[in-house]
Amino acid sequence: MPLVGYARVSTDDQTLLPQVQALTAAGYPVIHREQASGGDRARPVLAMLLDGIRRGDTLVVVRIDRLARSLSHLLEVIEQLEAKGAFFRSIEDPIDTASPQGKFTLQVLGAAAEFERALIRERTRAGLASARLAGRIGGNPGLRA
Repeated sequence: MPLVGYARVSTDDQTLLPQVQALTAAGYPVIHREQASGGDRARPVLAMLLDGIRRGDTLVVVRIDRLARSLSHLLEVIEQLEAKGAFFRSIEDPIDTASPQGKFTLQVLGAAAEFERALIRERTRAGLASARLAGRIGGNPGLRA
């Protein structure tokens, strides 16, 4: 059963090193590295990886948020793996889709993570609206210019 690691960071100031070290220490020989936003579903390395997955392979990530940022995308990737007879495993989350318990845990954690991101977006929007009412302009100054 080949084990395939996938590591992703979303910004230039992040590094793949901690994920690569965790995957290597856990014994995963092949690690595909990608720098792309988790919200972006068009990730070439992940697409190539999913195309090459074979029956019995296991796709391994350090945490589920390194694979997908929404429950719908996470489940879409898992369905692609299952259709090929492959599995998914997260090292830091108790997830291994080779078992029914792992599939259930994946769905619960994915839903909780998506809910948390929605709350963060809501609080950020409320904070920006409050700042605008007070005459301040929020956001990245470099992007405003």
